[in-house]
Amino acid sequence: MISVQSKILIVDDELFFRKLYCDLLLEEGYRVDVCDNGDEAIALMSQREFDLIVTDMVMPGRSGLEVLHAARALSQPPEVILVTGHASLESAIDALKNGARDYLVKPFNPDELKHLVRNCLEQRQLLTENDHLQRQIQLFHIGQSLSSLIDLERLIPQALNVLLREMNTTVGCAFSLKDGVEPTLTELRDLPGEFAEELIEVLLPYFDGQAGFSQPSEDATAALLKLKQYRQQVWVLPLRDGDILKGGIVLCDVVKEFSDPSLLTDLRYLCDQISLGFANACRYNNAQEMMYTDDLTGLYNHRYLQVSLNREMRRAHRYGLKFSLLFLDLDRFKEINDHYGHLAGSAALQEVGHLLVDCVREVDTLFRFGGDEFAAILVETDDATARIVAERIRKVIEGHAFLADQGNSSYVTVTAGFATFPTDATEKKGLLELADQAMYAGKTTRNVICGVVDIPTKD
Repeated sequence: MISVQSKILIVDDELFFRKLYCDLLLEEGYRVDVCDNGDEAIALMSQREFDLIVTDMVMPGRSGLEVLHAARALSQPPEVILVTGHASLESAIDALKNGARDYLVKPFNPDELKHLVRNCLEQRQLLTENDHLQRQIQLFHIGQSLSSLIDLERLIPQALNVLLREMNTTVGCAFSLKDGVEPTLTELRDLPGEFAEELIEVLLPYFDGQAGFSQPSEDATAALLKLKQYRQQVWVLPLRDGDILKGGIVLCDVVKEFSDPSLLTDLRYLCDQISLGFANACRYNNAQEMMYTDDLTGLYNHRYLQVSLNREMRRAHRYGLKFSLLFLDLDRFKEINDHYGHLAGSAALQEVGHLLVDCVREVDTLFRFGGDEFAAILVETDDATARIVAERIRKVIEGHAFLADQGNSSYVTVTAGFATFPTDATEKKGLLELADQAMYAGKTTRNVICGVVDIPTKD
């Protein structure tokens, strides 16, 4: 069924035919505009959208073929019926070869005109519906692909790229939230980092009120204008793990209009799939955290050391960086277990974990190997700096009174060994072995720091 809102432009230099077309098509319920020359028709097409142009072939000024060519050049070209007063196979073929949907010969039967117009608009509607269906299928496949990603390092950049493409812009960013408060930029597209941070700071208070993919609330208008951003050109997608906001995607300089509500509906379906993928990835990461976390101290365990080493070696190799692997072994810790029992020993190990966290940076990673052995990956750290960090840890543990809150103040010391990538080793196995050898070299005297250079050489 053809919509009565279909818009038709009549172009003919003869008043009789203009009025005839207009009367017949208005009877059918179409919206009709009329002009008497090709120049006016081409100007009108650039200002308004039409579903169908009915134009005479021969007119003063620009011809019907020129009107046809101008119509085909539009981003959303209308259908065109060319009308000629000279019936010939050659003119019909010429019209069709140039992209006309059909042709009509004067004089014509009114029913013939109505039938031709109806057929053209029905075919146009079917093509439009087919294009929409194909787009829905495409977005469905993209959405399914994104929702199945459980690696946030892949999901977020891919999701940002897809949304930028669908919204016809190149400007945007993505961020994550630490502890639900501190935003950290994770992806940037055509935006300075400092500006993106300011933009997120402005938008973040409004994210909790956002339900899916949408423009910021009107309350953000004034703050956005200070950054020379128009609210109508900004779109945001909150990313949550359950009810907890964990990050988001921001798109800027969006000028796309959604005259067809179904287009926005399709896009929001895609965003729902991105949100689903994000929630799944968060659950997967949470499960991994449990698998890789030491229950007693809250530090990572020995299994995660292998994962972290692989990742840090790739990063260091890619950017030409160094990092150090530090092994720590508590000296005579067994005496605490023997004197006060294993529960007291577990409490002391928890205190060690807290002390280590205070001795390193947030970017560094701490591990409990098991028993009274610990480790740390110190990123972008050479051997000289690693020795300084290790000495800081040694002094802190040496001076700390363990179990003081239980009235059993006890003191232990720690021996540390370290190796640096790629200075001491360029492979994971070699780095682990050298750090271990350095630590055990120090165990002969205890309460010392040993690097690879301190490992005794065999005669």
